[in-house]
Amino acid sequence: MSPSALPDGEPVPADGSLPASALVDAARRPLAFYLHVPYCVTRCGYCDFNTYTAEELRDRDGTVVASRDTYAATLVEEVRLARKVLGDDPRRVETVFVGGGTPTLLPPEDLGRMLEAIRCEFGFAEDVEITTEANPETVGPRYLTGLREAGFNRISFGMQSARRHVLAVLDRTHTPGRPERCVAEAREAGFAHVNLDLIYGAPGETEQDWQASLDTVLETGVDHVSAYALIVEEGTQLARRIRRGEVPPTDDDVHADRYLQAEETLSRAGLEWYEVSNWAADPRSRCRHNELYWTGADWWGAGPGAHSHVGGVRWWNVKHPAAYARALSQGHSPGAGRELLTAEDQRVERILLELRLREGCPLDLLAPEGARAAAEAVERGLLDAGAHTRGRAQLTLRGRLLADAVVRDLVD
Repeated sequence: MSPSALPDGEPVPADGSLPASALVDAARRPLAFYLHVPYCVTRCGYCDFNTYTAEELRDRDGTVVASRDTYAATLVEEVRLARKVLGDDPRRVETVFVGGGTPTLLPPEDLGRMLEAIRCEFGFAEDVEITTEANPETVGPRYLTGLREAGFNRISFGMQSARRHVLAVLDRTHTPGRPERCVAEAREAGFAHVNLDLIYGAPGETEQDWQASLDTVLETGVDHVSAYALIVEEGTQLARRIRRGEVPPTDDDVHADRYLQAEETLSRAGLEWYEVSNWAADPRSRCRHNELYWTGADWWGAGPGAHSHVGGVRWWNVKHPAAYARALSQGHSPGAGRELLTAEDQRVERILLELRLREGCPLDLLAPEGARAAAEAVERGLLDAGAHTRGRAQLTLRGRLLADAVVRDLVD
């Protein structure tokens, strides 16, 4: 995971070592890897992730300061650092997720080298899930076959919309129709699990536009769909355009309508929600990597700006690819800061994350004030009454529309 703004925190030791407490009972927790590839051809107007175009990685004299050609070798060094830090940890890696940026700007062989480093240092679980994000315009049949040969068994394409004018507002460079062809090519290459990412509520998107996107996704036969409301982040090109009045602002009521439209369309087609923004054809089709995030597992995030979490310790890497490479070349951790989560921090995080899941969170996680808020949420139709009697807080459909507010009530 790699948000653009890094929080404050205490320094990370030069060798990246963790407090002994972080590794207590580690063998009982799942272990995952997130690999961040920070390169993009262009910057999408809504994107606030830690990504860089080629021009942003050149000195004033035109010298490349963080080449894509050497990136895989650099990231492998962090995987080796992870092995040193985690010591004789016996766990095999259960999931790997390669995100960005645009991971598919790197050759499949480079992505494969990253996976091979994890396999050599830690080993993979027998049923390991290995996912990469992909830009539809950067892959073709040969590339997708290369990904399968490298070990990937799940792929997620950034589609966003089926409508050209919506893609233009988002500054997406792929053409309508290309994501659908990518799905077919991925199936031909042997991918059993394929996801399409959608964004709803973009300025100028109509109800008919959104329905066309949903219908197009279903026509591809993918077994997983992610649909996210457009969030306008400060500092992005889209935020500046809205501020100048070039495009209208987003609307929460429209977002709610679009979400209900997605739920009705996707569920009618047999895709069930398992997290507020994610639908899957069956439990095997769920993104297990994200489920590990949501249920408090350990993960090591490798790459510039990537975040990690092991045994209640969270840390984050330096953002710039050149600084990241320099730290590893000197034998140092690229960590920029870290925080040690208290038991109370971890309790609150469990509520924040688990409540978004279909299964919800145990009521015994709640403080007395939160328990009273949960009972009130049941009366307001935001939490399921039957689940509440069984000791769990589970969002209703109306509750999903107001999930952030429900979470705030339960943890305040």
